[in-house]
Amino acid sequence: MATIAELEPTLRTLRAGAEHWVRMTMPERRALLRAIRAAALEAAPAWVEAACAVKRIDPRSPAAGEEWSSGPYALISATSAIEKTLGLLEKGRSPLDEVELGTAPGGRTTLKVFPYLAKDLVLQGYEARLWLRPGVSLDQARRGIARALRDPHRAARVTLVLGAGNITGIPALDVLTALYGEASAVIVKLNPVNAAIGDALRTAFAPLIELGVVHITEGDHELGAALIAHDAVDAVHITGSKHSHDAIVWGTDGEAAKRKKAGTPLLSKPITSELGGVGPSIVVPEDGWTSENVDEIARVIATERLHNSGFNCVATQIVVIPAAWQRADEFVEALKRRLAEAPERPAYYPGASSRQLATVTVHPEASVLGGDPEAPRTLVDHLDPEKADEHLFTVEAFGPVLGVVRLPGSREPQAYLDAAVRFANDRLVGHLGAGIHIHPRTREALGEHFDRAVAELHYGTIGINAWTGTVFGMPGGSWGAYPGNTLAEVGSGIGVVHNALLLDPEHVERTVGSGVWKPSPTPLWFVDNRTAHVTARRLTRFAGIDSWVIAAPIGAAAIDSYRKG
Repeated sequence: MATIAELEPTLRTLRAGAEHWVRMTMPERRALLRAIRAAALEAAPAWVEAACAVKRIDPRSPAAGEEWSSGPYALISATSAIEKTLGLLEKGRSPLDEVELGTAPGGRTTLKVFPYLAKDLVLQGYEARLWLRPGVSLDQARRGIARALRDPHRAARVTLVLGAGNITGIPALDVLTALYGEASAVIVKLNPVNAAIGDALRTAFAPLIELGVVHITEGDHELGAALIAHDAVDAVHITGSKHSHDAIVWGTDGEAAKRKKAGTPLLSKPITSELGGVGPSIVVPEDGWTSENVDEIARVIATERLHNSGFNCVATQIVVIPAAWQRADEFVEALKRRLAEAPERPAYYPGASSRQLATVTVHPEASVLGGDPEAPRTLVDHLDPEKADEHLFTVEAFGPVLGVVRLPGSREPQAYLDAAVRFANDRLVGHLGAGIHIHPRTREALGEHFDRAVAELHYGTIGINAWTGTVFGMPGGSWGAYPGNTLAEVGSGIGVVHNALLLDPEHVERTVGSGVWKPSPTPLWFVDNRTAHVTARRLTRFAGIDSWVIAAPIGAAAIDSYRKG
């Protein structure tokens, strides 16, 4: 663990590296992406081994597939997508020339950003559309692409990334955002929970570390505070909690509340953030649903809650269903069964036990459904949608805890969906990710009304028949809270990461992903996929090898193992 004194030479190197980075040509910076991709592929086995050790899972088990796909695979795919964007710009073209354009309610323009690469087609049936903010024209969007990278007079800067403790790919992708989205050198301070992946990340980013534009270090909150305050650091990005953000911006002493009220932050540097929240999943049933349909959606939502043992910023925490639905009780029982039968996983993240205990203390009627006895899987039914201070509406459980709201009123799809959107917007803390599960025929029957409901759902990532976590692995999509938050009312954060088309963050509103109503075979990210570790390892190699002659049979093998999942 480094000290701030030991990092002084590194910070001087990064400052010089930042000066060099803004003067580099587009082809030079593009070539580095290929070098990172090769280095990340080399680092991948050690990266996954280290992540599995942190999470106390067998690297030869299906659960390890999560570490392959959300770690090295996510980084490798992002390097390829950004490389494509830069290559187009070098030819005088725009990435907008390569994507399907569309419209959304409110005069918004949409961009189909997944699939973006030829290799994206392995995820058939899934797509993502990035929505520009209302009033942003295509010409404005074109001019804003890679603005920082294209500005040779941009002031050099160093960004401090305070890495996430849950998903190992998050700090890696944040490095790419700082370098290619903001033209900034980067120092990463890993979260102590994920410190064990430091060596693997240093291998993956070796080409940039050698260039003096990236440094990765381990350390506690004291080192983080010292780096935040250091003159060599110009900007800060944090993935974490609202409490951590507010401690950085307003302080933790007796004057913090007064500073916040007066709008006089301690931090004078720009800060961006991704801070999680209470994620809803809105189920829109219809009379024609069978017991099989009910169980299918329960299975999907169990994965949305239990992926990575529930320690995801966009894990579903609240399931919304109509109270008048005749299969409501059957659905809740199916949810309980799917949660109880899912493969065992340790609740590894610090504080999981106390967060689960806080829920059952408030809700002693909760169903405890097995899993890690230190923080067992828990479901609370019949949450009151009118109770503004409901614990599960206002506190991110960050663990295997799920609540169910039975919304009163009409169960007619149009009226119910409108009410569910209002509930999610108005009652739940944070607006990072939300999901809608709806049969294609119901969606078609709703027509434009469904599109308007999606537009009214104010979340930074929305999944329609697809968990929002899948959009994390779609590098062309944006990732971040719905815009409009402030330092004083930060919600799920400020700013945009990922965004491999390098759009101006001020032009981006959200990304909407769409999936398959009845996926078959079992999707790679499902917690009950039996071959996820094999498939994800093969997909990582497929994504990381640039030669199609070599990559093609690896991709075929990945698809074969996927079909057995």
